[in-house]
Parts: sequence; structure tokens; C-alpha cells
Amino acid sequence: MNINNRTLLLLILSITFLAASSCNSYKNIPYFQNVNRSNTVNEKIDNYSPLTIQKQDILGITVTSLNPDAWKDDSVKPNGYLVDMNGNIQLPLVGSMKAEGFTTNDLQQQIASKLATYLKEPSVNVRIMNFKISVIGDVAHPNVYQILNERVTVPEALGLAGDLNITGLRNNVLLIREVNGNRQYVNIDLTSADLFKSPYYYLKNNDVIYVQPDKTKSNSGDRSYRTISLVLGALSLVATIVLTAVVNK
Repeated sequence: MNINNRTLLLLILSITFLAASSCNSYKNIPYFQNVNRSNTVNEKIDNYSPLTIQKQDILGITVTSLNPDAWKDDSVKPNGYLVDMNGNIQLPLVGSMKAEGFTTNDLQQQIASKLATYLKEPSVNVRIMNFKISVIGDVAHPNVYQILNERVTVPEALGLAGDLNITGLRNNVLLIREVNGNRQYVNIDLTSADLFKSPYYYLKNNDVIYVQPDKTKSNSGDRSYRTISLVLGALSLVATIVLTAVVNK
């Protein structure tokens, strides 16, 4: 069976096209591509700042002391203490006090200082009960996620959502954040290790992460459909070439 130069060229071009399409699809998939993997590198973490309490936050506050009867159980709010629109909370014994702008650690010290008038050696714990983030778009499990601690990163949030789908754009993830009555829109590139140094690497309360789907998903429904079409097209071309060679034998 002889295959002439023209049919051989078509075969080579079809295989090359298929390989190039696969490479172009893959190169935008891996995360943090510019990380130095040849050596162990230590980087100082200097872009983390503790959360500050904002209006409408719900605070879980527990108090213990050497005279616990002074802080009665019926005075504790199991659903938490709401930070009102003036940035204040209402506490037993203390009354109204400022909470907005403080970290939870700072507020603990402020409350303990005020309660020292009424309680013996008070110990205070404060946490933000309604710390939540939203991950939407082209991820495995889009949802609103409650965060139990005060430190969560962009990769951790995407991990909670089951990671990006293969069709999610990794170099153009949108972070939406509300700060002091203003809304910020920040583009995040997951393919670059520069994310680790970004001031947006650590998430804040009510942050929203949106993953945009690749255009190929909206055009063809799924990247796998495109790949299958390319493979079937190449196989069809090969079959045609072989059949032509047999007929012309």
C-alpha cells in the first residue's frame, strides 16, 4: 500500500494540529507556574492583617471569671451580639461600647478591662460568627461558605468549592470586596505565584470569588466535547487517507 506525499502531508498536519490544540489548552491550567521548584525557598509572610470588626457583624462573646454568678447565663446571647450601624454592641454590665474597627483580640482586651469593675479576673473570648465567603461561577461546588476561623486564603476558598472546573479561567478570577461602603473589583491570576504576595491573598468577611468559564465552554458546552471532536476529525481524516490509498493501489 503506497501513500503519496500529499496524503502523508495531510496526516502530519492533522496530528500536529491536534497536539497543538492540546498544548494550548493545557498551558493555562497549572497554578503558580513561576514558582521556583528546583530549590526550597523560604518567603516571609508579611501581607496578612487580622480581620477588623465591621458594622452588621455578629460577635460571639464568652466571659469567664472567678465570680461567674456576676455574669449570669440568661444575660448571654447564644445568637451573638450584633454590631449596629453606629459600630456599637450592647453588653450586660457594660452597656453600649464601640466594636467597629477593632480586631477580635483588641476587643477582648477592651471588654475585659470594662468588666474588671464588676468581675474578678475576667477572661473574654470574641469571635466573628457570621464570617462567610461566596465562591461562584465555574467551580465544582459554588456556594456560600461559613468560615470558623479568621484566616482563609483564596486557594483555601477554592478548595472548599471543590476547585475550578477544567474550563474555569485561572488567569482571570474576580474578587469582589466591600470596604467602608465601597465595592472593590480585583482580578486574580492563579497561574502566577505573585498571588502569595498580594494584599488580596487573605480573604475578608463577605468576599465573593467569581470564576469565569472559558469561552470554549459557552461555545461548545464543554472542553471535552471540543477534544472529542478533534480526535474524531483526525481519525476520520486518517481513515479517508488509508481508504484513498487502498482504492488507488
